[in-house]
Amino acid sequence: MEMISTIWEDGKKVNSFLKMDRREGVNDGFPKLGPSDSLLPGLIDDVALNCLAWVSRSDYASLSCINKRYSKLINSGYLYGLRKEMGVVEHLVYLVCDPRGWVAFDPKISRWMALPKIPCDECFNHADKESLAVGCELLVFGRELMEFAIWKYSLVCRGWVKCQEMNQPRCLFGSSSLGSIAIVAGGSDKYGNVLKSAELYDSASCTWELLPNMHTPRRLCSSFFMDGKFYVIGGMSSTTVSLTCGEEYNLSTKCWRRIEGMYPYVNVGAQAPPLVAVVDNQLYAVEHLTNMVKKYDKEKNTWEVLGRLPVRADSSNGWGLAFKACGDKLLVVGGQRGPEGEAIVLNSWCPKTSVANGTIDWQVLGMKEHVGVFVYNCAVMGC
Repeated sequence: MEMISTIWEDGKKVNSFLKMDRREGVNDGFPKLGPSDSLLPGLIDDVALNCLAWVSRSDYASLSCINKRYSKLINSGYLYGLRKEMGVVEHLVYLVCDPRGWVAFDPKISRWMALPKIPCDECFNHADKESLAVGCELLVFGRELMEFAIWKYSLVCRGWVKCQEMNQPRCLFGSSSLGSIAIVAGGSDKYGNVLKSAELYDSASCTWELLPNMHTPRRLCSSFFMDGKFYVIGGMSSTTVSLTCGEEYNLSTKCWRRIEGMYPYVNVGAQAPPLVAVVDNQLYAVEHLTNMVKKYDKEKNTWEVLGRLPVRADSSNGWGLAFKACGDKLLVVGGQRGPEGEAIVLNSWCPKTSVANGTIDWQVLGMKEHVGVFVYNCAVMGC
């Protein structure tokens, strides 16, 4: 199993799995290959693997029960690497909205799944947390009794492990992922100092790398990738100074560029960080005071009003609501109260469709009842 995982992480070709399989067939529990002994009868295994990469991820548990070869293939994570090479993407929406812990929603099959409980201390359970999906991992950042901590859920291993800590542990930072990497920027250290440092996380090696500092320290900010570059907008540089500027980090030149007036909505008091999402390299945001969705014009550095949210964001200063990208759709996850009680509703909209008379045609993607109306954390994984 270790060799297969290493092959995937190092980006070897598809037939690397086949060569190892033929070489170690008896010792590792795999049967040796023969005319009637292939993964899919009638097909050579390199073709069979390409076919299996298109199988829905929700069927992996069933596939792993077929025989030992399938079980080892699924548990190695090899198919996830192959799917990435082939551009096969399915999404999972992870969220926590009640004390029972994290759940995942699969939009393709409209199914909810409960994740195992994080084996953390009680302090981590009750402290504020940030979350981030990168590669096939869900990272949850929080505070344990003495220090900051990061717990990592692996979609491949289906369990939680402690993640290596950042070089400069922090909270209230901006973060975003691009494929197998993620960047966190700004935030506060454990003494309350506002940071201008940034770090890159590589999920293949599970390591953190310090990046050059931003021009301006900021906390309660938001981040995203757009056109292959990393951005940080909004936030506060102190308890009284709100920031309307943004910063752009170029991964090629390793330089930051300050963008004046990129997010001109001042953070006052206890407002949430900017609610932003990028779909097809276009930036969208929620102005929670008016419950309106806006689109950013990169050339003019201005914002255009599109239409209204399907839920209210103004009642709680933008907290308790998630605004995310999910493939080619914008996703709004929020609570509602109805005759049958409280529920969390996932609403989606594809920006490729038109906006009629200032009205966005939101569609209900899923609903989870009896879990409250406040979304504490939400992350969308595509793999």
